[in-house]
Amino acid sequence: MLRVVVLISGGGSNLRALLEAAQDAEFPARVVAVGADRQADGLAHAELFGIPSFVVPYSSFASREAWGEELLNRLREWQPDLVILSGLMKLLPHQVVAEYSPRIINTHPAYLPEFPGAHGVRDALAAGAEQTGASIIVVDDGVDEGPILAQRRVPIEPGDTETSLHERIKPVERELLIQTVLDIANQTIHLEEYR
Repeated sequence: MLRVVVLISGGGSNLRALLEAAQDAEFPARVVAVGADRQADGLAHAELFGIPSFVVPYSSFASREAWGEELLNRLREWQPDLVILSGLMKLLPHQVVAEYSPRIINTHPAYLPEFPGAHGVRDALAAGAEQTGASIIVVDDGVDEGPILAQRRVPIEPGDTETSLHERIKPVERELLIQTVLDIANQTIHLEEYR
């Protein structure tokens, strides 16, 4: 059984989908804890499913590195096989990446390497693109630059706003995330190849 810790900053819709999938006794992964960098709305999903949660408030630390040290301490408590960044809006400090990569994956609402960064949906619209997508990547020290594990295209429709486009990307992200976790747990994807 794959032990998973999910890190969030917001509403946690991907987290919720993963928790629902893990309700199936046949699903080969379990979320053992949920962490956040603030009092995120998505922590309510952890509570609802009886999953322990923790908050390491970014604003409480003098530096990104100090925040990273405390985040590392909290992650180590749960001994995860896999760390999932699901809407975590902070770049992980190097020491966290160094300890857990390539066992850290991230969801991103664009078809990488197109439109990396915090505003992938907005940037796709601003560029006048006809399509964007969703990607699951291995986290490295770059900004959405790690190896791509899975991705799928999503068309941009006339009249799309940032909100409407993001709402159509989210279900694709959720499907990709659940399939990627399955593939890692079943060893169809071998993360050690990405060291």
